[in-house]
Amino acid sequence: MYQAQVAGKPRAAGALAALEALGVSDAPTKAATYAERKQARLEELVRTGSVAAFPDALRFVAAVHALRWPMAVASSSKNANDMMRPIRLPSGQSLLDVFTVNVCGRDLARGKPDPEIFLIAAAELRVLPATCCVIEDAPAGIEAARSGGMTGLGVARLGDAGSLAAAGATLVVTSLDQVAIDPLAHGRLERRSP
Repeated sequence: MYQAQVAGKPRAAGALAALEALGVSDAPTKAATYAERKQARLEELVRTGSVAAFPDALRFVAAVHALRWPMAVASSSKNANDMMRPIRLPSGQSLLDVFTVNVCGRDLARGKPDPEIFLIAAAELRVLPATCCVIEDAPAGIEAARSGGMTGLGVARLGDAGSLAAAGATLVVTSLDQVAIDPLAHGRLERRSP
């Protein structure tokens, strides 16, 4: 339910979608309180170091960084920077430091599935949207990438490959270790051979 209704959306929209999906009566009036409680819990998890990065994601970011490609990080979450800052790559750099552009937590006019956040990232990277590959684990994020004219790579960590494919992902993997880096360096998104 979280991936289908909440993930990738701004806090208020995600809170409302969660309550509606759960059938909570009078969801619109309860959404703000729910969002505040959820935020407080997430802040506690970040503060206590209970949030960790997926190892395959760190390996993927390190591999793309080694290609010297500019990368952007774009999340509607106002917590994203606090979650990434303490995470270290094998180089010793903070995960947050390897991104050329950071569009996390900005107050935008529209949230995903609107492509606004990704179009801002492409503009700040000074690249055409058609040359961008967005890595997403949420259908709303894949829809946003596709709406912005970008390639969408879906990461199905919760058995949700079908919903990511239905949202328009060019390729769906269960681990970023499954993405072939050499073809990626030549602008092709392919699955790594077993």
